[in-house]
Order: sequence, then C-alpha cells, then structure tokens
Amino acid sequence: MPELPEVETVRKGLENLVEKAVIQEVEIFWERIITGSRVGESFKKALVGEQLQQIRRRGKFLLLDFDRYTLISHLRMEGKYEVVPTDEPLKLHTHVVFHLKDGRDIRYLDVRKFGRMELVLRGQEETVAGIQRLGPEPFADVFLLEPFQAKLSRIKKAVKPALLDQNLVTGLGNIYVDEALFQAGIHPLRPGNSLTPNEAAVLHQSIIEVLGKAIQAGGTTIRTYLNALGESGNFQQDLKVYGQTGEPCVRCGNPIQKTKVAQRGTHFCAHCQKLTEENVLPVM
Repeated sequence: MPELPEVETVRKGLENLVEKAVIQEVEIFWERIITGSRVGESFKKALVGEQLQQIRRRGKFLLLDFDRYTLISHLRMEGKYEVVPTDEPLKLHTHVVFHLKDGRDIRYLDVRKFGRMELVLRGQEETVAGIQRLGPEPFADVFLLEPFQAKLSRIKKAVKPALLDQNLVTGLGNIYVDEALFQAGIHPLRPGNSLTPNEAAVLHQSIIEVLGKAIQAGGTTIRTYLNALGESGNFQQDLKVYGQTGEPCVRCGNPIQKTKVAQRGTHFCAHCQKLTEENVLPVM
C-alpha cells in the first residue's frame, strides 16, 4: 500500500507533469471509484474547463486543487496515475480518465478498485471525514514533541496500532512504523502509556527521520510494487527490519522476527526492542 513517502513522490511527479493543465473531458469506467455528493455526470461536468492550480498532499491523500474544486484522491492498495498522450490505448484496469486540452490524459488505474475520489468545493477538503481526523504531518515544524508525548501518555493500546491510526501523526503505514520503532528501540507491543518521556522523544525524532529519508529516496518498492506513477523507490535498500525476517539485526546480529500486531505483519528485533513482563500486551 502506498504510504506517505510514496504519495509525496506521486504528488511531485504529477505537479511537474500536469500543473496548470486544463480539463477538457472526463470519462469514468468504474463509477464506484467516485464518492461524495458529486458523482457520475455531476462529477464530470464540474471539472470541464477547470485548470489544475496546484497539487497538495494531506497524509496519504492527494489534493488536486482546480479553479473552483478540490479533487481528493486516496490510492488505497494499488491505485496509480499515469500521464500519457490521449491517443495511447487504454490499459487494463483504467477506471478514470481526465482528458487535457493539450492532448494528454491523466489516467487512474487500480487493479483492486479500492481507491476513491471525491470532489468538493475549494476550502471544504478539511471537512471530509477521512481528512478531518488526521493528526499533524510528520515534519518538525508541525509535529511537535509535547503534544505527541501528552497524547501517547493517555494511550493504553500497543504503540504500533496507535501510530497506524493516523491520529497521533499522519502518514505512517506498516513499513515505516516498523522502521521507526526499530530506530527508537521500542517494541511494537509496548502500550503507548508505558513509554517514558525520553522514549517518546526518541520515537518522535525517529518518525521524522525515517519518513524524511524515505521521501528523499522516493519511497519504498517491495516485490513488484511500483509507486503510483509507475516508478520504483529506493528506500527498500535502507530497510532495517521490514521484510527482513530471519536476517541478522544490523545492530546486534540476532535474527529479525515477524509476528502479527493488530492484524498487521510486524517486524522487530527482540534483543534491541525489548518487551518486559510488566509491559507485555497480548498479540492481536
């Protein structure tokens, strides 16, 4: 699944390719991709003649700002965009096509059809349910230590699902939670409120550093997954625990272990990320 670094890479790619482009026509081949109050013909007609002014990102959401509207796009599992000449044949699993006045298309492809788009008036994007509940972006200027420590101190559940739910900080998915917890030396099953202020501070900095490095590397390519512009990222070369089951830990040499936490495959080093009896939670 694309996480924040992969979505940010897509944002930058689309910005370079299609910013200021004008929509000439919209075709929808899978209606359920489109949600909200503007669907079908209403969605298509609203965008005709609109110029793409900028492309933003909020957590894992892409926000395409047109003259009057913002298109909120969530790629989910395997959503991808491509920018191609209009006369290029459609690929399998192409569900939405934005024909541009300059003779190109922005095409949305999604093998599993899990991705979603919603069109709202400019300025209303923060009222959309999926965005409304998001925590701060994982950057030092907005992801402040004291609020993070305070919220974490009230969380009784395991720290991994707490980080995955997007309230403490947005943009973390399975890969980067595992990596940040390893860098901080914190076991994924530790309850949030069991972390000392110093441990929370180390975790806070680890989150910023891990996601920052992943953004610079263009995200992570796992197995055959390419980012949503069809490009491969390079952060997989820096993964310390995710996908490294059985490999020696880069710090201590003990084998990396894998378990399930909150129904998610979870990678950690039992030696470097210790779990004491008083802090143990049942594996979910």
